[in-house]
Amino acid sequence: MTRLWDKGEPLDARVLRYTAGEDHALDDRLVAYDVEASIAHAGGLHAAGLLDAADLETLSVALRDIAAAHARGEWRVTLEQEDGQTAIESLLTARVGPLGGRIHLGRSRNDQVLTALRLYLRDAVEDLRKGAQTVADSLHALAARHAEVALPGYTHMQQAMPSSVPLWAGGFAAEIHDDAEGLRLAHRRIGRNPLGSAAGYGTPGLPLDRQETTQRLHFAATHEPVTAVQLSRGKAEAQVLFEVALLMTDLGRLASDLLLFYTQEFAFVSLPDAFTTGSSIMPQKRNPDVFELIRGRSMSAQACLGEALGIIAKLPSGYQRDLQLLKVPLFRSIDLALQTLDILPAALEGVRFRPENIILDPAIHAAERANRMVVEEGIPFREAYRRVGAELAAQKK
Repeated sequence: MTRLWDKGEPLDARVLRYTAGEDHALDDRLVAYDVEASIAHAGGLHAAGLLDAADLETLSVALRDIAAAHARGEWRVTLEQEDGQTAIESLLTARVGPLGGRIHLGRSRNDQVLTALRLYLRDAVEDLRKGAQTVADSLHALAARHAEVALPGYTHMQQAMPSSVPLWAGGFAAEIHDDAEGLRLAHRRIGRNPLGSAAGYGTPGLPLDRQETTQRLHFAATHEPVTAVQLSRGKAEAQVLFEVALLMTDLGRLASDLLLFYTQEFAFVSLPDAFTTGSSIMPQKRNPDVFELIRGRSMSAQACLGEALGIIAKLPSGYQRDLQLLKVPLFRSIDLALQTLDILPAALEGVRFRPENIILDPAIHAAERANRMVVEEGIPFREAYRRVGAELAAQKK
């Protein structure tokens, strides 16, 4: 197996296992995007007069066939191939001969994999954003189903102010909409085309116009200067991970509320049997496992962000192999978030509030009474606050 960097010297098998690690398996999700970028790059070579029209067509057809075969499950990136870039070029060369090797002119694995990664992130962020909007819509629907149900509003875990299901659900929905907007803004860094920056210093001596692939791949801009590209590694990834961590934190807090409301002591809600599990020892129990795992996975998302930031911290300029390690926390966090966003709307659809169990402490109207005194009697709020407080204290004696 000849790798793109191979110079003919033997390689210790342990080195391949250690340096490739799980990267070959992770690259399977990038194959379609790598092929898309490769076809665009071939188009750029043609525009520069470095590839004729017939060769461009041959390469494009072969690359599309390779991507289709991968989508059908007919091949996967192997450890021996090391990464998706080597796998694709090897398959391409096997199909079209030496012409397949010409596609690597004017690029490096460094800009190639980053281009595929940004194309992947462009789609993944949209999937996350739409999933967040769907959860927010589910919360609005929950509020509509229980529009008249009063809830106590808590501060310091004590009943403090009057609230309602629409106010409670609406607050979470608003923040999840905000998370979706944060994900949309992540496109600013994702939308810069790194292709043609090669190993970080461009392609001297070649008449390549990087705007060609920027337009072909529908990037918002070309990433300039070329020396900035490798310095940017991990920043778009970390921004996505940060927005995912905020989203998962909101979902975890939502789950925490529902877990509290589901306890026998509160019994504010019932949860659907299809989204709870039984106990192996206690016949009477139904366990809210889905919401417990949502709560726990919010910490997993934060850990992925910390791992990504740790990988890029204090790296010198230029490409470093450490950057390969960004895929693990990035893909893990995105997958956890997408799985959570997929299951949560159906789980929320089965949540039912039980108003017969929701007892509001009359004292939660104290602030409202104080406000009314200020309006009706024209007294300072602090005086009204003290008078209401004194009345409540007297009632407790």
